[in-house]
Amino acid sequence: MSRHRDHGGGLDAAVARYGGERSDWIDLSTGINPDPYPIGEIGADAWSALPDAAAQDHLIQSARAFWNVPDEAAVLAAPGASSLIARIPALWPQGRARIVTPTYNEHAGAFEAHGWDVGEDFGSVQVAVHPNNPDGRLWNAAEFTAPFTVIDESFCDVAPETSHIDRTTRDDTIVLKSFGKFWGLAGLRLGFAIGAPALVDRLATMIGPWAVSGPALTIGAAALSDPEWAAETRARLSEDAARLDALVTDKGARLVGGTTLFRLYDVDDARAWQRRLAEGRVWSRIFPYSERWLRLGLPPATGWDQVEAAL
Repeated sequence: MSRHRDHGGGLDAAVARYGGERSDWIDLSTGINPDPYPIGEIGADAWSALPDAAAQDHLIQSARAFWNVPDEAAVLAAPGASSLIARIPALWPQGRARIVTPTYNEHAGAFEAHGWDVGEDFGSVQVAVHPNNPDGRLWNAAEFTAPFTVIDESFCDVAPETSHIDRTTRDDTIVLKSFGKFWGLAGLRLGFAIGAPALVDRLATMIGPWAVSGPALTIGAAALSDPEWAAETRARLSEDAARLDALVTDKGARLVGGTTLFRLYDVDDARAWQRRLAEGRVWSRIFPYSERWLRLGLPPATGWDQVEAAL
């Protein structure tokens, strides 16, 4: 039986427990950009027709350019990084996966669901979340020691200079990218696997045809072709992360780490902090393995006063 996988979100449960209307709340329990990429107009064909090859090719070429994907690597678009994570363990015979914790728990859950052992010491496959969720740890290439490596870069678009995309020229590496986090469109369900063609082609077979919706193809290609928006967003996220740090540490918390999309703090009692914030209609993330860690995403531009009042 696979382990319980706790996540951020769950705002409906928070509303039921603490009261108010959903519209009263600010959800800081996830690391999603609160100021999403503007969707713009989407043609009727994107909704009514099966996605055509030209639209898929346009998305893939946009992804290649944005992430500087080497020519030797293959790129696969999928309905969210989670759909890729769930299938990746089937690429290899059952064995042992090395996943250092704490980290995003879907990886261990997926390998266990496929009958793998999971541990922190060694494995035929190593999974590294880079930057790590929840503490923002960055992995060095020298730390990738397994025969095969999966590098989850779902939060790496805030710091593209740290990417390990150059390793996708190898036949032993897959890099995952998530569209929902940095572009703030998690509901679009779009993610990418980049790496050795033999591995990526097998993933494509598992996912099947027309995996990415027409609207996702259109929006994804537009966003990945807009480096100016990306640069402005990185600057804004950095400013907002520093602003949040100042507010929270002023109340006695200590910054542990994170990215500019989410911040991890050490507090005296994480449950008490979550409860106090919830009373101010701000939802946060705590962890079953720590009584002291509190993770906060960034509020929207209109939400800062509410967050400050809740703190």
